[in-house]
Amino acid sequence: MKRQVISASILSAFLATAVATAAEDPVAVRKAQMQSNAASAAVAGAMLKGELDYNPAVAKAAIASLNATAKAFGDYFPEGSDEGETTAAPAIWDNPEGFQQALGKFQADAAAAVQASGREGPASLEAFQQAITPVLSNCRSCHENFRVRNN
Repeated sequence: MKRQVISASILSAFLATAVATAAEDPVAVRKAQMQSNAASAAVAGAMLKGELDYNPAVAKAAIASLNATAKAFGDYFPEGSDEGETTAAPAIWDNPEGFQQALGKFQADAAAAVQASGREGPASLEAFQQAITPVLSNCRSCHENFRVRNN
């Protein structure tokens, strides 16, 4: 239980970091949001693989964190933020319609996961898997199409 509470606390810390730097540096915000997503995905993956005991509250926190990023993420790609230390691909600015479509799908799937998880979190690991799989699929798809890979 202690490990699960710590996992949920880590998710919250990443979101707080993003809010604190939002006004100053959109690239830093994107990085913080992606770190939050990575933490949420890691917790989700650990539960799905049985490496971490399933806990509905922790599952709900992971879903809520991904949903928060989905809602805010698109706000941090202003013109000129493709410069510097970023892995954001030029396709974000070259194909803004495609990026917005991908972002819209992420937002819709994350919102659906929030609804499916109910007030207390998904009732079972199977329910969590059904809710989170489409959300995580969006992450993979976006990384394939809108992220520069570091070799």
